[in-house]
Parts: sequence; C-alpha cells; structure tokens
Amino acid sequence: MAPALCANCKTERALIKRPKNHAKLCKACFITVFEDEVHHTIISSQLFRLGEKVAIGASGGKDSTVLASVLKTLNERHGYGLELVLLSIDEGIKGYRDDSLETVKRNAVQYDMPLKVVGYDELYGWTMDQVVETIGKKGNCTYCGVFRRQALDRGAKMLGIKHVVTGHNADDVAETVLMNLLRGDLARLSRSTSIVTGDSRSEVKRSKPLKYSYEKEIVLYAHHKRLDYFSTECIYSPEAFRGSARGLIKQLERVRPTAILDIVRSGEDMARLVLGESTSSCACKGQKSAGLAFLEDDIGGCGSQNGRTPGGEMAAMDKQLRENEAHEALEVDIVKAMSENKVGSEKERELPIRSSNGTSRGPARQVLGNCKRCGYMSSQEICQACMLLEGLNKNRAQIQI
Repeated sequence: MAPALCANCKTERALIKRPKNHAKLCKACFITVFEDEVHHTIISSQLFRLGEKVAIGASGGKDSTVLASVLKTLNERHGYGLELVLLSIDEGIKGYRDDSLETVKRNAVQYDMPLKVVGYDELYGWTMDQVVETIGKKGNCTYCGVFRRQALDRGAKMLGIKHVVTGHNADDVAETVLMNLLRGDLARLSRSTSIVTGDSRSEVKRSKPLKYSYEKEIVLYAHHKRLDYFSTECIYSPEAFRGSARGLIKQLERVRPTAILDIVRSGEDMARLVLGESTSSCACKGQKSAGLAFLEDDIGGCGSQNGRTPGGEMAAMDKQLRENEAHEALEVDIVKAMSENKVGSEKERELPIRSSNGTSRGPARQVLGNCKRCGYMSSQEICQACMLLEGLNKNRAQIQI
C-alpha cells in the first residue's frame, strides 16, 4: 500500500495525523498550519496592539515553550511589533521547579528574550514545599493557583508590563469548563472561558493565544521543531481535582476527537447566559481570515465548522433556535393562561437565583476594588491570597508555640 500524501501540499509523504481532525499532513505543513491557526486566533480576537510590551508566563513546560517560540516566529513574520519578555514564577518546589527554571533560562538565550523570575518566598514568605509540609497534599493546588495568579500580575507590574500571555491550551480550558460545571460555578466559568481576562479596571490584562490548540498538537509541534522544554509533571498535581476532569476529557477525546473544542465552545455559550457577564471568544464566526492560507477541509483552528461537529450540525441547531426565538411572540402559554384564570390560585413567578449557601438572591455583579492588606485587585476587602496566608501564618505560629 502506497504511503499517504500530505492533504495540504499533495507532494510530500504524510507523517502526522492531526489529533484535532485526523487530517494527514507532512512535517512542514503541520508546522505551518499550527502557526497559522495561532495567528488567526490572535488577529481575529485582536489580542495585541502594535508595539505592545508583552510578558510570556514561562514555566519551562511544553505549553509556555511552544507559546514563546510561536510568538517569536509570528512577531517576526507578521510584524506585530511586540516587545516580548519571559516572566517565570518560582513556587519553591524542589526537584521540579528548580529544574524547570534551568530550561527557562536556556529558552531566554535561545529566543533572545529578557527573563524575570519572581519567587513565592519573595512575595509571600512561603514556598510551596513549606505550604504542603504545613497543610498536606490535599488542597495544596488551591494555594498554588491563587498565589501564582497574583505572582504573575505582580511580576508584570515590576516590569512595567500590562499584558501577560499564558500557555493555556484547549485541553486546559475544557478541563476548567468541566470543573466549574460540576461545581455549579457559572460565574467563574464565564471568566475562565474568555480568551482575554481583565478590562479597563484591571491593572494587568491576560490572554491565551493557544486557547484553541490541542495539547497533543502542542507536543507534536515541540517535537518536530526540536524545542527545549521540561516534561516532568508537578509532584503535587496528581492529588488535584483537575486531574479527574483531565482523565474524563481524555476518555471523551478517544471516542470523539472534536470533544475538546465542543466543550470549550459549550462553555463559551453557557458563559453568555450569566447575567452581567461577558465572554470573549474568537471573533471569526467560522470564517477564514484574509491573507492566511488555511486548509479548506481541516482547519478547525478556533473550533469553527470542521473543528466542532461534522455536517454543520451545530450551525443547523443554532439556526433553528433563532427561528424559534423569532416565533416566540406568537406562542401562547396554555398552562399559564389556565392558572391565571383560576380564582385564588397562585400566579406563576420567576424563581430567584439560588446562592451557594442555599438562600435565594437576585443576580449581583462583583465590584472590583483593592485588598486592604496587599493592595492587589480584589472584589473583597481582603483578597483570597491574603486570607490563605493568614491561615498559614496562624498554623506556623501554633507549631512554633
């Protein structure tokens, strides 16, 4: 049986079967298509301004390493005019972060980018090793996640940068959607599905250029580009709830390759239902961006047309829903009409939103302010990081006594 030819160039032998849509591509075409899809996401979502200074959240892992490589390539190829800087957070995990930081330092030399390293011990007076020693492995990822998000913003402010890009991929976003759905936290789901977080009230804006890129394709890109990255997983992460969501999504992907992008898009659609919240997604609406040579049958860069479900299934459903809304004014609620005609019967009323503690409340939006202790942006008087630190410091004081 003759070897299959690349679906793009039709000349070279196909070496890669894309996990996203099973298209067969040669090495050169896969790299080009991957970069073009990221460029399409950047342009359609208007992530950057010309000449903007941007910090890349660099951990030394595959995602941030690929992000740095792709942004450097696209910045030079398409003239973004960006000033790129690597920003790395040292959580203080021996045998993991100290090794990965060596990779980041090599990347800084390889990509000719400045590097800034900010440590938990410097910011909070605690390392993650000390946190785990104090509270145990259960729940430690909550501490690390809160500290890390704040550390990225603080590191960016030290550099005078107002935009941080992170290597979150489609798998990461799908996991977050599933986790918040299982927890019933639609407000957080709304924020987490946005490709850009932060607005005019925020001191630092964040974006996810790899939001629609599959994790497996990121690994393939790093392998074929021979990128230098650190592949060991955090020694504390197997205990995290995210690991369970990741396992479920991987099982779904085996049955349906488009499941990851379907979950991402579903999360975006659910986020729009949250009153007073907005979510930003790729603005292409399934259309191809001018000037980019995309494949007609296998692009799916932002989860549009072939990247979601075959045969235009979701497009047909969306059209049907819109038609239903147009005819909604002509419909009559028979049950409601009958109940209104009953003497002494209780009229139908809208149910208020139920809060997490079981009490009913109306919809309310968070008002951003600043933490009274550290000055970091927060919707509460005391930010979550300071609350966690307060508990840790109390534990430390009790142990010393």
